[in-house]
Amino acid sequence: MKITYRIGLMGMGALLFMASCGSKKALIKDGQGTNGVAAATGKAAGKAANATAPDMQRLAFVQKVADTKVYAENIVGGITFNLKAGSKDITMPGQLRMRKDQVIRLQITIPFLGTEVGRLEFTPTYVLVIDRLHKQYVKADYNQLDFLKNNGLNFYSLQALFWNQLFLPGQQKVSESNLKKYGVDLQAAGGTVPVTLADGNLTYQWNADKSNGRILRTDVTYKSTQHGTSTLVWNYSDFKTVGVKQFPGTQVFSFTTTATKKQQQATVSISMDGVTTNGNWDTQTTVSDKYKQIAAQDILKQIMNF
Repeated sequence: MKITYRIGLMGMGALLFMASCGSKKALIKDGQGTNGVAAATGKAAGKAANATAPDMQRLAFVQKVADTKVYAENIVGGITFNLKAGSKDITMPGQLRMRKDQVIRLQITIPFLGTEVGRLEFTPTYVLVIDRLHKQYVKADYNQLDFLKNNGLNFYSLQALFWNQLFLPGQQKVSESNLKKYGVDLQAAGGTVPVTLADGNLTYQWNADKSNGRILRTDVTYKSTQHGTSTLVWNYSDFKTVGVKQFPGTQVFSFTTTATKKQQQATVSISMDGVTTNGNWDTQTTVSDKYKQIAAQDILKQIMNF
């Protein structure tokens, strides 16, 4: 049981690492994300008043993609959590609880018993990792977490990935006026349309269904002569009805990097038993006084070495 639990914690650590890639450098240089995007799309924005019919068609498609987001404030459900990394292939039950603009909470539980053994929580201001087996935890803001700060983790970019939405680096929301910043290839072959965005060493691509605009896959690629190439691929499937919209019941994301001088890859799968909008839960986690607070670097090393 202890081995299974430890690997479950390692999966949570992999999630932290992947998430940090998803918004690399978005916060390191304040404002660079939106300025870079604006510079890359300035010509298109400058011609907005004289937009051609193809321009309007592309903008209309991005609007369709943006409009697929669910209206619910809460997404809650039991999950089956699977991690594939190297020779490991581990499956554990758990819970996913998200409240828009407030928290993303992943809980890992003991199979059959349902007792929580680990918790990973992202909020706009801090990250909380609880190891219930060893009665220890980390609670720190993003500037205190070197492994996140150095990769420019943005809570809102991570939230958009979990909520199956578009996002802009360094921004909390995508306003209607920002939709023209995305590139669109309406002539692409196949059943999806690529919606793209470039920001320095980072490129983003959302593959959206041609007919309904639903995002089926998101790719984030970081290329650097110094740090190599890192790629995050986030797939969505098994869409379930939430109000008048659809939410992906299954999310599978894979992270590949050569930044460590040796290619590493990990894949996490989160399959929800059902998707509810239950709001009867507290977004604040209270840590027992019996738990020991440890340095963020220590718990990351412990998690990744299991």
